[in-house]
Amino acid sequence: MPEGHTIHRLATRHRELFAGRPVRAHSPQGRFTAGATLIDGRVLLDTEAYGKHLLHHYEGDRILHVHLGLYGKFADGELPAPAPVGQLRMVLTGSDHWLELRGPTACEVVDPAAADLLRARLGADPLRDDADPAFAYGRIRSSTKPLSALLLDQSIVAGCGLIYANEVLFRAGLSPATPGVTIGPDTWTAIWDDLRALMKEGVARGRIDTVHTEHTPEAMRRAPRVDRHGGEVYVYRRPGQPCLVCGTPIARGPMAGRNLYWCPACQPPVTAPRKRSA
Repeated sequence: MPEGHTIHRLATRHRELFAGRPVRAHSPQGRFTAGATLIDGRVLLDTEAYGKHLLHHYEGDRILHVHLGLYGKFADGELPAPAPVGQLRMVLTGSDHWLELRGPTACEVVDPAAADLLRARLGADPLRDDADPAFAYGRIRSSTKPLSALLLDQSIVAGCGLIYANEVLFRAGLSPATPGVTIGPDTWTAIWDDLRALMKEGVARGRIDTVHTEHTPEAMRRAPRVDRHGGEVYVYRRPGQPCLVCGTPIARGPMAGRNLYWCPACQPPVTAPRKRSA
């Protein structure tokens, strides 16, 4: 599933291609015909990314909401648009460019009240200037759940996915199983600032890079990472490979239905403090 930096890149791209002009919308697949009719011919005023959700704001308080999920993807190009191929949920056409959407989890037109409800159920997005890290910390500090699960909870930290969660915990020297209740305010501030910086770099580069300068392939004279997700990382999808910092084999294990990765040496386990008996 695309992480938050990808959605912010898409919002910027779509704004550049279509904002300020009317668009034509249709649904070759037929599953979005009613929604396409609601925005067809309307001017795209602006775009917005919130976590893993993309919003197109059209005149007349019409808002297109898209969540790509596991299989959704966009494609765009200069006109003329190609003939539809496969199951296309939506096609937008502007004055110079076309946009295709296929396979999303959600593609719907909503009103401002529904968009407000969507934002209200999401947590703090590190890529948004209006994000409130204190809100996220309040949820984390009061929970005994593993910190990895809390970072992946979109109602706490919106836009953080599996790669960023694994990597920011490694960079913080924290085990994925660390209970949220053990995280102090200074530690949370450091995690938030690091996550925000990494995700902003992801927006700029279009890929996830998390290694420090001294651990790049050039600095370590090692082969670049080969993975469909791209980018240089410390632990994600590196089970059994040596840690780039200490050489310990990277571990992998399930937690809350997700595969997590960590260095047993650089990220020692921490347990929650026991409650005192009355």
